[in-house]
Amino acid sequence: MSFQVKFATKWSDFDPNRHMRHTAYNEYAAEVRIRYFSEQNFSIEEFTKHNIGPILFTEETSFRKEIHLGEDIIVNMKLSGISENNERWKITHEVFNEAGKLSAVIKVYGAWIDLTKRKLTTPPEEAKKLFLNTVKTDDYEIIPLKK
Repeated sequence: MSFQVKFATKWSDFDPNRHMRHTAYNEYAAEVRIRYFSEQNFSIEEFTKHNIGPILFTEETSFRKEIHLGEDIIVNMKLSGISENNERWKITHEVFNEAGKLSAVIKVYGAWIDLTKRKLTTPPEEAKKLFLNTVKTDDYEIIPLKK
């Protein structure tokens, strides 16, 4: 089973049309990633200790079904790719409405950055196992390293 979190949506997630704001979907996906890292024993405190952070190169959202005011949602996370040195990664999130219908798919392509050098970096040894137990998507790939 993929890592997933159930959320009670809040009033500020919705627009005047009474459906979820487009950016709220991405905010919930980001929250799921951070909770996943924490569950894998690499919390925000660990990021700070190692002076690294996650960054995104791309974030693509495709919307399928509306989420209405007051609905609970479930957001999951699956690994779509990783580079051999664990520097870069691709994650896919699926957002389900209260009826269990797929409402959105969010695909992110990211990496780890050294917060002092402001350059991409490989994660420390403690973080290299972050994605070992993550469910993989059907289109999972090894990401080639940039030269």
